[in-house]
Amino acid sequence: MDHLLLLLLLWSSGISERNQSSAEPDEVRLVGKASHCGGTLEIKHVREWTPVDFYNWTLKKAAVVCEHLDCGSAVSVQERKSPRRLVWSFRPDCFQSGSKLGDCLRLLPSTTMLNLTCLDSVRLLNSSSLCSGGLQVKSNQRWSSVCEADFDLQDAEVVCRELGCGPPSLLRGALYGEAEAPVWSREFQCGGHESALLDCRSSGSARSSCSPGKAAGLTCSEPVRLVGGASRCAGTLEVKHLGEWRPVDDNGWTMKPAAVVCEHLDCGSAVSVGLIFKSYGSVWRINPDCVQSGSPLRECAISWSSSSILDLTCSDSVRLLNGSSLCSGGLQVKSNQRWSSVCEADFDLQDAEVVCRELGCGPPSLLRGALYGEAEAPVWSREFQCGGHESALLDCRSSGSARSSCSPG
Repeated sequence: MDHLLLLLLLWSSGISERNQSSAEPDEVRLVGKASHCGGTLEIKHVREWTPVDFYNWTLKKAAVVCEHLDCGSAVSVQERKSPRRLVWSFRPDCFQSGSKLGDCLRLLPSTTMLNLTCLDSVRLLNSSSLCSGGLQVKSNQRWSSVCEADFDLQDAEVVCRELGCGPPSLLRGALYGEAEAPVWSREFQCGGHESALLDCRSSGSARSSCSPGKAAGLTCSEPVRLVGGASRCAGTLEVKHLGEWRPVDDNGWTMKPAAVVCEHLDCGSAVSVGLIFKSYGSVWRINPDCVQSGSPLRECAISWSSSSILDLTCSDSVRLLNGSSLCSGGLQVKSNQRWSSVCEADFDLQDAEVVCRELGCGPPSLLRGALYGEAEAPVWSREFQCGGHESALLDCRSSGSARSSCSPG
């Protein structure tokens, strides 16, 4: 049977190449669900509809297809099992590169097809993340921007849930540029429990335009957490995707991408990356390069099976910024949920020994003001008085220095 598939593959590839100039793919569709914005992805080429292979698809790639179909934001990428057959291997960036779609297609035998779900009527635009952007709503085949005055925190909670993201963290006009679309004419009145924004009640606000800078921009938090550790800044990395919390496979993770996770969780610097062997069925595999490129974790996740998962420790209350490595940078300390810079005059070599130990680094080799740029955060108001043996900087004694600013440098 495999020999037959191979011969069929070679024959079909030959047909594809011969027909490249005369028969470009003319359609892309999602089939099998109630809406044209969800289902199995199929591409029509040489007058035949063929599904697309599931391998290596992420939400980020799926977003390109959703945009091409004039649907809303991408919310799920799932694997659909099938008997072994020929499917398309397809590069979604083809839509944006200007390439002919036929140049991006390659037939291969596979037992998995791609199921993709986009939202019908909500999207966030002009952001690098699928969980943030300028809000637009679709009705009667037309996309409209939403005015900040007609959209509140309860409405934002519904949108973030509909997108599969965490709770809203920022809601403000013109966060993501000015709105170019027509303006939604009614005020949303969500209770916060609805599953979709268009399920909410609304009242006619008779609005036809927004004041400059008043089109709603929304940032939802990313559904990411560390569990099982001594604090919220340590433990097994879990990501919520497709409505399900799963641990993350440890494949290829180093301190650099771990530092991105620590920053996202508003923890301090990354201290350790380890793995735990455990009998897990399904996990998320997340390419560390995808994380370092600035993409949120959820957008880099694909379903995987693994018996080793990622264990990560960030420091709770100390971080180094703008350095060339994780063991150098401008020092900041966190207290009462606020990060503060430390004045050079209030910090000596013994204090530095404690910080270097807390970060899992070697002894201090250089301590000097403005090595890593000027501090923009508020200034820590007390002088540290470490003995040098403490395990954390905030375990040290300190005296009130009544300082509210540092001299330049």
